[in-house]
This record gives sequence, C-alpha cells and structure tokens, in this order.
Amino acid sequence: MRKNIPWWLALCWLLLLCLAPAGCGGGGDGMRAPQQAPLSTQSKTDLLLAAGFKQIFPSTPELKSRLQAMPQRQVFMASNGPKVFYVYADAAGCGCLYTGTQAQYQAYQKLAAQARLAAEEITAARIDESMNMGWEEWGEAGPW
Repeated sequence: MRKNIPWWLALCWLLLLCLAPAGCGGGGDGMRAPQQAPLSTQSKTDLLLAAGFKQIFPSTPELKSRLQAMPQRQVFMASNGPKVFYVYADAAGCGCLYTGTQAQYQAYQKLAAQARLAAEEITAARIDESMNMGWEEWGEAGPW
C-alpha cells in the first residue's frame, strides 16, 4: 500500500518523468505541430496522492467487482447523501480507488494544469532547439 507523499515530491517526480523523454532525441524533423499529450496513468495517480486523495483497497470480492464496474481511470463525482466526493478507479493498475474532497479535487486540477504547462514548455523548448538551423548564415535574405 502506498503512503501519502508530500505534494512537492510527487511534482518533482512528475517533472522528472516529463523531462526524461526530452533528452531521448526522438528523431524526426522537428516540424510537427505540438500536441498536448494526456497525463499518463502513473502521473495521474501521483497527482491525486499529492493533492491529498486517499487510496482505498477493496476488502471483499463484492467490493472488487464494484470497483471493476466503475468508470476506469477517470475522475468522477459521487455522493453519499449530502456528502459529495471525487473518485478515481484503477482496477487494472493498483486494484484500488482514490477518493477526495472538493478541495482535494481542486488541488488535483491545479497540479494537473501545472504538469501540462511544464510538458508544453518542454515541448516548446525541444521544438525551438530543433528549429535552430543556423539562420545567421542566410544573412539579410532571410524572412526577418
């Protein structure tokens, strides 16, 4: 069972995961339009934990089957009477679900937005690096 980790540690791991592909080269001509990649399942669960969501493991076969029947790997709102909470089911991964309050969900959204922004900045830097084609050599004839 995973322990709660500080949000800053999870964010550091997420940034490390985002930076790792930047150093891998990747090939290609660098002329493709940037695309916003969705967060991986692992980074989503790390962000959920960093935001304060709790992991709950099913203790009975009935709860395991109910976990598998839930929408998988997406955050959805649920309620128990007047109490509203947010759930992320991961039957195939950890075999657990993550639950959090409205405040924790808002913290998750903020962390996810920061992670996407970091990934976009890395993509932009990679494109900028690959587009550096020695324009100075073209002299005054260039488009500038």
